Amino acid sequence: MDKPELFDEWPEKYDAWFTTPVGLLVKEYESELFLSHLRPRPDEFILDAGCGTGVFTLDIISRGARVVGADLSLPMLSHAEQKTRGSYFWPVLADISSLPFPENTFDKVASVTAFEFIEDARRAMEELFRVTKKGGRIVVATLNSLSPWAERRKAEAKRGHPLFKKAIFRSPDELLALAPVKGITKTAVYFQKDEDPTLIPEIEKEGQKKRLKTGAFLVGCWENPD
Repeated sequence: MDKPELFDEWPEKYDAWFTTPVGLLVKEYESELFLSHLRPRPDEFILDAGCGTGVFTLDIISRGARVVGADLSLPMLSHAEQKTRGSYFWPVLADISSLPFPENTFDKVASVTAFEFIEDARRAMEELFRVTKKGGRIVVATLNSLSPWAERRKAEAKRGHPLFKKAIFRSPDELLALAPVKGITKTAVYFQKDEDPTLIPEIEKEGQKKRLKTGAFLVGCWENPD
């Protein structure tokens, strides 16, 4: 993972994006896909690795799970703590590639849009499996290299965007190859950032119907072997 300072200036900008008309729809479809794979249940002990400002952490907590949120950026983590105040949430300043937890700690482990900034992603994946209980589930969501969104972000990186120039985009096959066991992938968000919000539901419905692999939001799911 790059230096944590890379993300320190982004909490407000990141949260603000999800309040825009398109951002709200992006969040809806991403959460739906993410939760359909993670399937958090009441009282499960779940790690959100790279929790950021807690945007998706709140989804996990809403299902009754107890959540540890780990992140490298203290400002991001502080935002997550504020959002989740009064719930079963414990913030931990930590690197996904070297998690400060014993083996078999969590019922399930999730990571949403953090692997883009991890060069040694195989090592990070090993850590997620290590801290997950045997028979537990690991769900990783990342930005799909096969999507038009990735192409646009690569173009922004060439123009010097401070985050995207550090990002590593992976395809469904590349994401699956990071794990020590076979898994499954699925994508969501088939529309563009500048799309007319009124057209988005139909575009998304068509993409799901065709089971396209080009959605911007890529989710991988694995079971930790017994």
